[in-house]
Formats: sequence, C-alpha cells, structure tokens
Amino acid sequence: MSARMHLSTAHDAHPHNPGEQQFALAAELLALLGDRTRLALLHALAQSEADVSTLTESCGAQRPAVSQHLARLRMSGLVATRKEGRRVVYTLADGHLRRVVDEALSLADHQLTHRPPHD
Repeated sequence: MSARMHLSTAHDAHPHNPGEQQFALAAELLALLGDRTRLALLHALAQSEADVSTLTESCGAQRPAVSQHLARLRMSGLVATRKEGRRVVYTLADGHLRRVVDEALSLADHQLTHRPPHD
C-alpha cells in the first residue's frame, strides 16, 4: 500500500495558493478546535455517532456545557444531527475533520513523548 492512497483526491485538496477567505475560515475552524471539551467531543464522534448523554460521559464535562459546545459545533457545520425518536444523535459532518482531530492529537502525543527534559 502506498502512502499516496491516503491523500485527498484533487477535487477536495486545498488550493495551492490559499486566499484570504481560506486563511480566515481555517483560523475560525482551528479556534473552534482550540477548546479542550470541543476537541474531546469531536474525538468521541470520530469513533462513533452518539447522543448527548453518551458524549457527556465520554468527555467528562457537565451536560449543559456539552449541549452548548455541541450547538456551537452544529452551527459551524462541523457536526450533523439526526433524530431517533426523542433522542438526537450527533455525528461528524465531514471526514476531513476526523483527520484534523487525529493529527492534532498525534502532534500532541509527539510533543509529549519527544519533549526534552527540563533542567
């Protein structure tokens, strides 16, 4: 298996010369990911779809805070919802987001495991 197989196809690759709109939106999206609880929620949703109760247990935050974070992620288009009876089920809206979350956590792991010792 070649590494190229995992790269995005040309139609969904980023522009080679991003413009102001791409930089502005990318900064906005990264700011949304900059919150620990939202990142934990997105990581949980990268594993499987879930409802608020399941997500509250998985991320360790209070239910009202989880609901507010999910609303913000939904309004930004990063998560999607569907109804199952009275239950609302959340899912990642895009596979790109899964890769961004995975890369951010991989970078954090690399930083933690390869950090030089303090004096």
